[in-house]
Amino acid sequence: MTSGQPAPEERRRLNEWLLTAPSLLWLAVLVLVPTAIVFVIAFKPPDIDGGIGAGWTVATLRSLARSSYARIAWRTLYLSFLTTAGCMLLAVPTGYFIARVDRAWRQSLLLLVVIPFWTSFLIRIFAWKVLLHPDGPVKAALAWLGLVPPNAGLLYNAGAVLLVMIYTSLPFAILPVYAAAEKLDYTLVEAARDLGATPLGAFFRVFVPGISRGLVAATLLVFIPSLGSYIIPDLVGSPSSEMLGNVIAQRVFVERNLPHASALAAVLTVAVLAPMLAVLLLRRNGEVGAAQSRGPL
Repeated sequence: MTSGQPAPEERRRLNEWLLTAPSLLWLAVLVLVPTAIVFVIAFKPPDIDGGIGAGWTVATLRSLARSSYARIAWRTLYLSFLTTAGCMLLAVPTGYFIARVDRAWRQSLLLLVVIPFWTSFLIRIFAWKVLLHPDGPVKAALAWLGLVPPNAGLLYNAGAVLLVMIYTSLPFAILPVYAAAEKLDYTLVEAARDLGATPLGAFFRVFVPGISRGLVAATLLVFIPSLGSYIIPDLVGSPSSEMLGNVIAQRVFVERNLPHASALAAVLTVAVLAPMLAVLLLRRNGEVGAAQSRGPL
């Protein structure tokens, strides 16, 4: 190798940095810098004209310890968890079915999954308002079947918020599960059946662990956006079902209290990053443990 020419390993790392530089720059400018600004504003006092005052204070962060915020934060976590659980319960069998169906039908089924993305998000929510309206078809069908009383309200409650959140988030759960299920070696499932496992046992003991990466991706893609949801609770919910996103929007557009909104957004950001870091640490510890158990070659 001639003098001054970079080593192959150095050249490979340089090429990797050059390839990832645009993405890193995009993340820094559009994600990291705005997030840092939000955290800085959280320590500023509010201005009487709706702006940001001079100096620094922690009074805004202390005000978040009120019991009303604790209830809203718990409701946000609770609805986001139920949304994620509901989506996963529907996405796992759906992803399995699409991955196992004949290829002639597979593309059509995937098209049905992504078709909702072709329609405006707001239009889909307003469509659910029509469906759940007291005079809508869902209420009429449930009342005819005797499942709900005639004067029951299906709108403006936590149940309606949860239903619409599951509907809007479900494609984000199905697609990663399907992507992992399509790559799975199904001879392992058949081998488990040959060794005496029941169909359900083979499903949960072979298929589900085999698509763990898809399950993790689907969980994050559903849970994290659910934490910041505010349009759905605002349109189909009520004050008793509002989430942190609704409070942040109210502080910004109604009260014009930007430091208070930034403090809430900072808390929500930490809540979003916590599960991501937890998953990364668990996966890293699992990989390290697996490497140690294998030992040196």
